[in-house]
Amino acid sequence: MQQYWTRWENWMTQHGPRLLNLLHPGVTPEAVESLEKLTGTTMPASFKAFYAIHNGQQKARAGLVDADQLLSVEDMMAQWQLLKDQLDAGAFTHLDEPVLSTPDTGIKNNWWNPGWIPFTSDGFGNYLCIDLDPPPEGKHGQVITVWQNDSHRSIVAATFEEWLQHYLNALEKGEYIFVKKWGIVHKDTFLNYND
Repeated sequence: MQQYWTRWENWMTQHGPRLLNLLHPGVTPEAVESLEKLTGTTMPASFKAFYAIHNGQQKARAGLVDADQLLSVEDMMAQWQLLKDQLDAGAFTHLDEPVLSTPDTGIKNNWWNPGWIPFTSDGFGNYLCIDLDPPPEGKHGQVITVWQNDSHRSIVAATFEEWLQHYLNALEKGEYIFVKKWGIVHKDTFLNYND
């Protein structure tokens, strides 16, 4: 996993050096155990190895993943607990029936599922999640989208490591740029401006 962080840090050094200051030191095994205990899941080995080097980023307006924050394990736990509390309070039901999503094949049709562990956030209820509770046609550990105001759930990558490879490849191909106000953003996004 060090190779991925080296590539990401090299990109930041060239395009947005101040982003390096947002990186946390590596996560402790105890913190990962706390996440797993809270969520009743086991995180993929690639995730653990990646987070052992940097535990996501500090909370800031500038995000490392297409303007979104790369969550620390502690922030993942907080976001997961927020969603779990909403689920338990019936926020994802209507007239006592569960509100369903319209997922890609390979994702359960929950609006939110406790087996979906958020690892990026835009601060407005939109996440990339590691799916640790897929149906039989899905893949354990796949990366999926969970948008608050959109019922569609899509598979972004088959594994966390595959997602990481795709994202870093796109960075290095010039598909993303650094914008002072927002951090790393897609070159074609409406956020692609400096002020």
